[in-house]
Amino acid sequence: MSVCKAYRVFNEDGKISSRVVEMPLEQLSAGEVTIRAEYSSLNYKDMLATTGLGKIMRSFPLNAGIDVAGMVESSIDARFKAGDKVLATGYDLGVAHDGGLATHVRVPAAWVVRLPAGLTTHDAMSIGTAGFTAALSVVRLEQNGLAPNAGPVIVTGATGGVGSLAVEFLSGLGYTVTALSGKDDQHAWLKSIGASEVLSLNGLELGTKPLEKMQWAGAVDPVGGAVLAWLTRTTMYGGSIANSGLAGGIEVSTTVLPFILRGINLLGIDSVACPMPLRLAVWQRLATDMRPRHTASIVKTIGLRDVPGAVDDIRNRRATGRFVVDVTR
Repeated sequence: MSVCKAYRVFNEDGKISSRVVEMPLEQLSAGEVTIRAEYSSLNYKDMLATTGLGKIMRSFPLNAGIDVAGMVESSIDARFKAGDKVLATGYDLGVAHDGGLATHVRVPAAWVVRLPAGLTTHDAMSIGTAGFTAALSVVRLEQNGLAPNAGPVIVTGATGGVGSLAVEFLSGLGYTVTALSGKDDQHAWLKSIGASEVLSLNGLELGTKPLEKMQWAGAVDPVGGAVLAWLTRTTMYGGSIANSGLAGGIEVSTTVLPFILRGINLLGIDSVACPMPLRLAVWQRLATDMRPRHTASIVKTIGLRDVPGAVDDIRNRRATGRFVVDVTR
């Protein structure tokens, strides 16, 4: 019997727990493509899922991990064949379908992306959902008129996975980037990956007026909450905010004035159900003009058994950058 090693999440008498297990391949969720996984990654969403802090998973037990990259082991879909290098992110991975923190992953063919030329499977998971979300944010901002000569772009939650890669992508494309972070000991690191300026969230004057001084041509915001409300008050005329997260809370207290007097745009960024044509276009850019340049300082590679410690670091806001998980060790 073929066996899969996986980081599996259980709901035992209402208590969420997770651990590394061995399980028969036959027990994996259904799908046309079986991937021999090489790498996965850890995202904020994975932390919420594996700790039970967020009601992310819709069935139990379930293998965690919303990302995977590896080699096709078998496929009953003609679009893919054994030996193809592929990746999958989002959809129901690690939510209602066994996810990527495992040596084998079986998924619907409609979820599979062929690995773009120029990227390795490690590269792909260095990017993962966080980097895909950051890149999708940049693409949507550009579609709404953002250009390097428009003015500074702010990235909130800049030491996190989405934030750090957004800083990297924007600076590489020629934008002037301001990073916003509550980790005052990481300012030098943020500048090393492309930030021109770093603002401390600690003690930041958010203002009380419906409209504050215009500062940002655009914003990448994985934080939400009060920070997003502040962005609506400080974005330049015609500027856009790409929001993808809720680390700062789900409630946003603002007014209609920035929208009707300054014409700003609030763009919702959904990387989970992103249509495949746009998904492929974003991955192509991630392999070309948005290919990360500073992964050595952004990414830490760990093994499956290191996942609990990394999850704890994310939960307690000690983590910076990205965790890539080598599922073979």
